[in-house]
Amino acid sequence: GRCLSLVPMATLDVSTDTREKTMNLCEQMQKAQFKAAVAEEEIVEKIDIGIKERQADCDYANDLLLQIAQVVGVSVDPPSLKQELLEFKREKEEAQLRKSQAEAMQLEQIIAFLSQADAACSASEKDRLYHEKRAQGHFQTVPPLQSFYCPLTREVMEDPVETTSGQTFERSAIESWFASGNRTCPITKVELSNLELKPNLSLRNSVREWKERNIFIRISAIGPKLQSDSEDEIASALLDLYRLSEEKAIHRDWIRAEGLIPVTVDLLNSNKRTIKKKVLASLCSLATNNNENKEQIADAGAIPLAVRSLARDVGEGRQAVALLLELSKLPILCDQIGKVQGCILLLVTMLNSGNQYAALDAREILCNLSNNNQNVVQMAEANHFKPLVQRLNGGSDITRILMASALSRMGLTDQSKATLAQEGAIPPLVKMISVGKLEAKSAALGALQNISSLPENRDSMINAGVLPPLLQLLFSVTSVVMGLKEQAAATLANLATATSPVAVADTCSSILDSDETIFQLLSLLNLAGPVIQSHLLRALYGMSWPSSATQVRAKMRERDAVQLLLPFCEVNDAEVRVNAVKLLYCLSRDGAGKELADHFGQSYVKTLVSLLSSSREEERAASAGIIGNLPLNDMAMTEMLLQAGALPPLIDMLNNKGCKASFGGLRNEILENATGALIRFTPPSDVKLQRLVVEHDAIVYLVQLLSTGSPLAKSRAATVLCQLSENSSKLSTPVTSKGGCCCFRSAKEIGCKVHGNHCSIRSSFCLIEAEAVTPLVQTLEEREAEADEAALSALSTLLYEDIWEKGVHAIAEAQGINPVVRLLTVGNAGTKEKAVWLLERIFRIDKYRSEYGRQAQMPLIDLTQNGNPATRRLAAKVLAHLKILHNQSTYF
Repeated sequence: GRCLSLVPMATLDVSTDTREKTMNLCEQMQKAQFKAAVAEEEIVEKIDIGIKERQADCDYANDLLLQIAQVVGVSVDPPSLKQELLEFKREKEEAQLRKSQAEAMQLEQIIAFLSQADAACSASEKDRLYHEKRAQGHFQTVPPLQSFYCPLTREVMEDPVETTSGQTFERSAIESWFASGNRTCPITKVELSNLELKPNLSLRNSVREWKERNIFIRISAIGPKLQSDSEDEIASALLDLYRLSEEKAIHRDWIRAEGLIPVTVDLLNSNKRTIKKKVLASLCSLATNNNENKEQIADAGAIPLAVRSLARDVGEGRQAVALLLELSKLPILCDQIGKVQGCILLLVTMLNSGNQYAALDAREILCNLSNNNQNVVQMAEANHFKPLVQRLNGGSDITRILMASALSRMGLTDQSKATLAQEGAIPPLVKMISVGKLEAKSAALGALQNISSLPENRDSMINAGVLPPLLQLLFSVTSVVMGLKEQAAATLANLATATSPVAVADTCSSILDSDETIFQLLSLLNLAGPVIQSHLLRALYGMSWPSSATQVRAKMRERDAVQLLLPFCEVNDAEVRVNAVKLLYCLSRDGAGKELADHFGQSYVKTLVSLLSSSREEERAASAGIIGNLPLNDMAMTEMLLQAGALPPLIDMLNNKGCKASFGGLRNEILENATGALIRFTPPSDVKLQRLVVEHDAIVYLVQLLSTGSPLAKSRAATVLCQLSENSSKLSTPVTSKGGCCCFRSAKEIGCKVHGNHCSIRSSFCLIEAEAVTPLVQTLEEREAEADEAALSALSTLLYEDIWEKGVHAIAEAQGINPVVRLLTVGNAGTKEKAVWLLERIFRIDKYRSEYGRQAQMPLIDLTQNGNPATRRLAAKVLAHLKILHNQSTYF
């Protein structure tokens, strides 16, 4: 760091970014060097203290040996620590050879002190030492000697020290005595010459040996208690075991040497929850900073039993996750933990649990387990994607391929796909298909295909630059990438059929909607197999479906897309055929139906009509939509459709026959397109054709649709009813007198209340007999602007000059005048004109003029000023009925 700081960065020709990074690196290196220097000083100080005062303290020596290993970067496993001690001995021998006696003596002292540490011993060596010491002791606890007690605290001393008076005290107690201002001995009361304290090493060793003997006895007594039939005795033994384990690290080795770990693990099979909690807590303590214990706990079968406890109550689960966390710190156990059925799923579930500490432990365990690729995949399958995404971003080539392949096979939920995008999985996958090798491209494409099926991910994928490499793969003629085309086509189709905000749509349009891209996609259709054809057709459909995509549709038609697509409507592959018909339906919009009609011969018309009875709702909806978009004045086309039998399946659609989609967008589309197609079969000029429609009970279904359909379906249903009602007056027949006795006046048949003559649904297409007036009025009341004008047109057929008065009464009976008046202010221009036309007739009648005239007055005045010319004249005429304007006004 100091060397790097001497480089004259200000005078070098480097970028500002490089200069800043170099300065940051220099600062970090100097901080690291400072920390290392501080750590070394602490170790030297502790070694000095240990040599002087703690010559027989095993725990102190252990901690210091581990600290030295961490500072010099040596592993803390026993073989590595032992090797480090051997290095010290070699350095001592080299010092002796150099005749550096002071250095050799210092190293001798350090080695002698650190050799007390059992951290460098193997498990078998520790067990042997334990049994040797235990064999020298008694079988009953021994009370402490009187000399073990501190005169000040009256407790057994831990760190006995002598004062200059020769008396021994606990270090902390005598230091507190001196800190209070005392300079005398607490026992002799004699003033001390100085406050120097000297460790009483012999007494300390005696106390330590006494404690060890008693602890050996306590440990040996725990085993029989753990196997007792008494729950209280087992609980007491577990508590003692836990306390011993927490008291000193060496006790954990002694407990293992006594063989208590397998016995303790076996208690996890208990059906007593309180016992299991204590067992888990004890095992967790025994495993802390002790790899040998971790291995023995795992060998005894604790891992699957602990995993089982994860799913139990909160307390038991908390203890279980703490144990698994300790075990997971040993890398060789991570594979075992990950392989236990349901373990990773339960850990992921705990991340969102109410227990904050359990969630933190579970997160750390998952982090430890994530060193294994199979565990990472399991985490992703449990909806924990962060480790997988990290490997996609920073793993090796083979790891990235494994992660991408796993994603491609997963049955992801929509939430999972959204999470993957949020956590950054898309950019590395896009990079893999852009610059990766064949295997990487294939794996990444599979993953992107899976993720792209969620429409909300479209923006992230396009922003990550996925479109250029996808198109490059699709248009490549290299045989090596032929197998990738299918995945690329499927991904492109998912992106094209998704919706997105305008900003991203513009970015997408600049790439997808270009002449070259459209031409190449269309050209590929005849060169690809059915699967790719289906995906390409779906992509083209997605590009052309939005109402704003008029230019895309125009470009496709310019490239002879209609002629290209027609043969696909006759193929056996259902997916290809459905997508081709849907795309044709898109291309028939924008008033382009004539272009389709020009290519439709009798054969294609028969094919189109046959699709009306398809088992695929999408196909039925699209084929009906195509028929509805064909030119209405093309009588030859109408005749071909009739000969091919188009009417029955169209009317069946209105009756839900053969339709699996009982609600939703697809069902609405079927009804909308079927009613739209019927408009061409009900022109007022062709009564014969209208009768063919009515004979199939179309009017009944159309009236039902006024109450249940979407706004567009209602509008088209009203239009069909309007066209039929145009001829009702002339189709109605005079009423006849009923026969009877000459003595009595003959009874006359009651005619239609509007048309006056005999009417019926089938004979005169009468709206009154069809009970259509009320549904038409309700359509106006529902405030669905799309259907208002068509509903008004249908009602207006009841107000023609010869029947207008009866028609007004019929509309009034259906509570229809108020909705008509409301449309003066909220309708579009066409709707307002129709509403004024109806009110001109309605307000000819005094009753309705006096009842509704006032609320219509201001909207009518506004229309005389701001309406179109036709509406202004009509509004003025209505105002004349209301006595607001004179009949001779210039408005007329």
